[in-house]
Amino acid sequence: MVAPMNEISRTSVWVTACRALGARESDPLVRNPDFLAERLLGPNELSLLGDSPLVQALSQPRNAALGPEATFASRLFIPRTRFIDSRLEAAVREGARQLVILGAGFDSRAYRFQELLAQTRVFEVDHPATQERKIQRVRDALGSPAANTSYVAVDFRQDNLGNKLSAVGYQRDQKTFFIWEGVTMYLPAEAVRATLQWIVANSLPGSAVVFDYTYEMAIRVISNPDAFPIPPQARQAIERFRKIIAGEPWIFGIPDRREEEFLRSLGLELRKVMGLNSPEAVQNYLTREDGSIFGSLPATEQQNYLILEAVVPSKERNS
Repeated sequence: MVAPMNEISRTSVWVTACRALGARESDPLVRNPDFLAERLLGPNELSLLGDSPLVQALSQPRNAALGPEATFASRLFIPRTRFIDSRLEAAVREGARQLVILGAGFDSRAYRFQELLAQTRVFEVDHPATQERKIQRVRDALGSPAANTSYVAVDFRQDNLGNKLSAVGYQRDQKTFFIWEGVTMYLPAEAVRATLQWIVANSLPGSAVVFDYTYEMAIRVISNPDAFPIPPQARQAIERFRKIIAGEPWIFGIPDRREEEFLRSLGLELRKVMGLNSPEAVQNYLTREDGSIFGSLPATEQQNYLILEAVVPSKERNS
């Protein structure tokens, strides 16, 4: 999520509200695991969303039924959150001793995974305004920031990520796990490529990065939906989304279905890719114990919003 340097990212609040609503789900097979999201959102943060159905839903009792828009929005982030959580747990078990969260927003993993991360250095990277608000919310809701966490103020479009991280103790000779959640689509292509190339050049082989993304065609549709034959219901969804990202537009997409080629050109090796409304995502993350699906929406074969994990290969495999 990228906003002007003096403004808090509105989309970071929107996404946190989505996670908070998903965390109210009663079935643990489907529930968003971010049980701290709601505590990190105070009235000042929620006011940025105006009369959004998410705000209205959060004002209701925890067991109240969600309206269609709040359901659709919170559904998006259940697979995303759980996928990243599972890959983080695996990375730490496999020896990662640094966690770098790029564009951290109101991420709560440093606190939700305190025991798991006890021997891991955490770096939360974000632009100053959002980061300052997040730190204040952590103090208000959770107490002191986690002792093993460093906050790093960075504008991906202008600042040198390496210099900023090195200044607070990032070590290139440590196996590292990078989370880049909800950021790539807001950046120019050259900034996305530069960040991924920096990861390859500045972390040990076996280090990994997880990030969500869309395709170039989806960017074209979002930027100019009138140029495409879109069914009315889908058009309404696109227009709602365009309002959400107003002021923080999506501008970057990976060439359609060419993730492996894109990553290889930057020195990374694709490990796993999953569409966030794919059969895999719906079966593993959105299907309740009774067989019902969160939001009652079936999986689709066509995927326009996805998440992947890529690994820094050994020099021998990269040569």
